Amino acid sequence: MPLAVSIDSSTWAALALVLTILGGALSWVAWRRRGIAAGLRGLAWTLLPVAAWLTGTLKLAVNITNDVVSWATRLVFSPTVWAGIIVAGGAAGLFVVSSLMRSRGIGVRDRETKPGSKPERAVRAPAAKQPGRRDDDLDDMDDIEAILKKHGI
Repeated sequence: MPLAVSIDSSTWAALALVLTILGGALSWVAWRRRGIAAGLRGLAWTLLPVAAWLTGTLKLAVNITNDVVSWATRLVFSPTVWAGIIVAGGAAGLFVVSSLMRSRGIGVRDRETKPGSKPERAVRAPAAKQPGRRDDDLDDMDDIEAILKKHGI
């Protein structure tokens, strides 16, 4: 259960003030060591906490950080979440296995033919060889021709 801490507006103002003072000191050090350009850039960064406090973004950023930390803690330490991850992994594995089986024609049933239509040729498994037929590229041409005729090409 997340720890509910309520921070009032004066605390947010104090946090923004502390961050601004700290940033101002670092900006002054940057100006003295690396020149006015570095000092002005530091001053720009220094003013951001005050702007965040005035717009309410500082409170938003703290709330988002608390929520992310709470979610990550629950993710790492909850056995229920880990059980869910294991179930999701099992589901992904079943999808992979079933797609491999479908692509090889293993465990699939032929579609029923409509009355009066010619039944389609059964798909041969790659390992099953029919006696008396040559097993070369010309055997695959029959399948291709049947597919093209089926689509009117």
